[in-house]
Amino acid sequence: MRDARAKQLSKWCGYHWGKKMKQKASQHLRRVGLGVVLTVYGASVWAMDVSIQASFRPDSANPQQNKFKNDTPPSGYCASYPVQCSDNDMFSLRVPIQFNSRAPIEANHPSPRQGATFKVPAQWRDLSVVHEATGESETVRVRIAGIGSQYVTEDVISLVGGGSDYRLAHSQLWGASWVYAPAPCLYSGVGLLGATSYGFFWKTPIEGSCDKQARYDVPWLRYDYLDFAYELFTPNPLSMSAGRYSGSLTYSVGPNGDFDMGDVMQPSDSALTLNFTLEVQHTLKVEIPPGGNRIELVPQGGWQAWLTQGRKPTRLFRDQTFNVSSSSRFKMSLSCQYVVNPETCALNDRVSNHYVPINVSVTLPGGLVDQASQPVNRRPLRRGNNGAAIFQPSFYVDRKPGTLHFEIAQDQVDEMIKPNVGRTYSGRVTVIWDSEVG
Repeated sequence: MRDARAKQLSKWCGYHWGKKMKQKASQHLRRVGLGVVLTVYGASVWAMDVSIQASFRPDSANPQQNKFKNDTPPSGYCASYPVQCSDNDMFSLRVPIQFNSRAPIEANHPSPRQGATFKVPAQWRDLSVVHEATGESETVRVRIAGIGSQYVTEDVISLVGGGSDYRLAHSQLWGASWVYAPAPCLYSGVGLLGATSYGFFWKTPIEGSCDKQARYDVPWLRYDYLDFAYELFTPNPLSMSAGRYSGSLTYSVGPNGDFDMGDVMQPSDSALTLNFTLEVQHTLKVEIPPGGNRIELVPQGGWQAWLTQGRKPTRLFRDQTFNVSSSSRFKMSLSCQYVVNPETCALNDRVSNHYVPINVSVTLPGGLVDQASQPVNRRPLRRGNNGAAIFQPSFYVDRKPGTLHFEIAQDQVDEMIKPNVGRTYSGRVTVIWDSEVG
């Protein structure tokens, strides 16, 4: 029987979501997709596991909305009353944990724990979610924001000694209708009653016992299921690596546990585990206009002043614009065909075999900052992974313009340009945008 029940619970709780990250590469540019999810697996006879799923994908239609989306299918209260939950950023799940009275509930019992009482973990609790590949850890916070069920007992009219109005009989049995939550719980608008049952849901803004005192003897009582609402506080996805993070948080269920329904009501499961899987999908895309891969360095105003007046240029330069979309950290570096020092690339005149260093820098659009959260304006780019500059978005940047600056300094121009000597300098400089930030 226990094995069969465990299989049923496992099937009932089996939520899972995932999406593979895709990558494409072209012309030294990397375009990366990254993602986030929350998951919970299986159930056992004594513990109930449920799945909570969330993901982050950049949205070009709403670039300022940089939060995880809870993808967990709602059940219970939020499934029936979605407006109540969406307005409060609250979610709910219904799990098949029953509570049964182990003894009759006496009329006017002096201790709340001898009757119907509810206490849930309404304070924020932290749990760690760990990247399955890199081991990076982030913190998720969760609180239980509401509690509900359907109580079942004898025909309530018979318990209160007669009458014909079930609504009145339920109120007489407990002194007030269960649609009205006892403090510190709050009213949620839910009250579904029958001859032997009453469905209810109460919000839990703070942690404390919410008590109902029976005014008549109740020979037995059962809560058919456990509805709970929860709120999530998730980390900033823009600072997280792409991939899947997972973690879990276990609550005790039963007398003096996290979910505490008093000393009379005994649960069918002694623990409730929330297993989270966060999947993060990022975007890094760079678009260079046609012909932008061929850079011609020229003086300010062109070559005319040199050709007609013999005025030597002070510098040679070219600014090349590009569009960038980014929702994650990335690094930029150079790869060079010719090198004259450890940090920068060079150009070469094959006839004279003369080399000159070329300086490359980048200006990024607003929303992309350096590791000190400063704007990026003409930031020098260096060779190799060790010299890579790391940048990060303060919000999702979608197809915004940036500029690559190529320049040969004046002291080098003096060496390149000699009267009556023709030289042609060329070389390949590869600018790398890399989403894999170690």
